[in-house]
Amino acid sequence: MDVSQLWRYPVKSMIGERVERIELDELGVVGDRTWAVRDLERGGIRGAKKLGGLMRFAARDIGDGHAEITLPDGDTVSTGDDDASERVSASLEHPVRLEALRPASDLDHYRRGAPDTDDLLAEMRSIFGRTDDEPLPAFDVFPSELAEFESPPGTYYDAFPLLVVTESALRALSAALPDSVVDVRRFRPSIVIDVDDSVGHPEFDWTGRTATIGSATVEFGVPCPRCVMVTREIDAATPGDRDVLRHIVRDLDQNVGVYASISTPGTVARGDAVEFI
Repeated sequence: MDVSQLWRYPVKSMIGERVERIELDELGVVGDRTWAVRDLERGGIRGAKKLGGLMRFAARDIGDGHAEITLPDGDTVSTGDDDASERVSASLEHPVRLEALRPASDLDHYRRGAPDTDDLLAEMRSIFGRTDDEPLPAFDVFPSELAEFESPPGTYYDAFPLLVVTESALRALSAALPDSVVDVRRFRPSIVIDVDDSVGHPEFDWTGRTATIGSATVEFGVPCPRCVMVTREIDAATPGDRDVLRHIVRDLDQNVGVYASISTPGTVARGDAVEFI
């Protein structure tokens, strides 16, 4: 097994950048999800589960703690620009403010904003993109603090620092969805691994296993339950598509990819071997 793709997402829920190497520390990919947007109408840090249009933006790291954001019309703005929040809000057609990552001790920063409805079941079905006859994921796979906070305090990750997908999984999705655009960007992996001669979704069997990847060591967790984000429009070539999530829920027990955590920080480069230990 070896690393075929590496991704970094400087702004939460925006399309990220494909890179040749990443640095992993205890919290995840260095430079990953260091910015997010706060919903100025409903409160709280929000991602594309609620503000789906965020997936039409892209971001890349430009150093000094800032990111360059490409707006849907192709114009760019830096997180350091005085008018960055106003320009993102105008393009998103919703008032938001760009906010940099804050310390874990700043709990109020990470508290969830108001729900769209007082009906908890309807709220969860909206977030996870489930129809009335589809199951919701088992919530005990997620960190318990997510009941109160949008992300684990001190991070802008949805749940865990890494998401790993295999090339085999992407091929299997393409075969199962011939009328859909199966774009890797829909699934937002940190690391894509090529497993020779593998078919289907081999990463589902990695839960609890540890592997070296480059000079880092990671521990694989549970398969990742997918939400409405995989259905979002990215651009004209990758339109919104509910069929992607229907297949995942119906045929893949709701999952694509596997979560992972960092046991030993280090550097991972494209082409590095992945070896179970």
